[in-house]
Amino acid sequence: MTYVITAAHPDDAATLGPLHLRNWLRNYTDADAGIDESWIREHRGSSATAEGIARWREFIEVANRHPAPRFCRVVRSGTELVGYLCGHWEESGTITLGPMYLLDEAQGHGLGGRMMTEFLAWSGPAPIRLGVVDCNEGAIRFYRRHGFEIAGERYLWRGRLPTLPMTRAVPANATAAGSAGRPSARR
Repeated sequence: MTYVITAAHPDDAATLGPLHLRNWLRNYTDADAGIDESWIREHRGSSATAEGIARWREFIEVANRHPAPRFCRVVRSGTELVGYLCGHWEESGTITLGPMYLLDEAQGHGLGGRMMTEFLAWSGPAPIRLGVVDCNEGAIRFYRRHGFEIAGERYLWRGRLPTLPMTRAVPANATAAGSAGRPSARR
């Protein structure tokens, strides 16, 4: 199987919205926590609607500007999208990473690491934050390998989904001028 990582195209929005919902339904259903299909559709189902797809399209269009205040890469297997990684600059100068997903068949090929390398190059020396479901040990290990650390107490996203905040601090070798100038160019 051949996989290619590319910048997302606006037309990918029609696939990304439903793929995002599919990943949530596959990975986050937890009857004990009250997270069932209806709860997921209530909180993430809009990504697969016409409005949600229009928001994905807008996100991608902004991500393709230069300099880009947003980041969005997709993994293709032929014409099928099998993964993605997105992120964006916050007004504070911090970057939020997410969402990031790879379908099961695309895992184990180094694609996550390659997307993360591109994302970290895009983000430069800025601090990065994300939320990861606390039972997703593989994702936690992956983020730790890329310099992220748990940065606080577990919280319940939307009152139900157990989530850990993680951050990646400004690298020690980043210059003050580099970190001060970079966010304003991205926003």
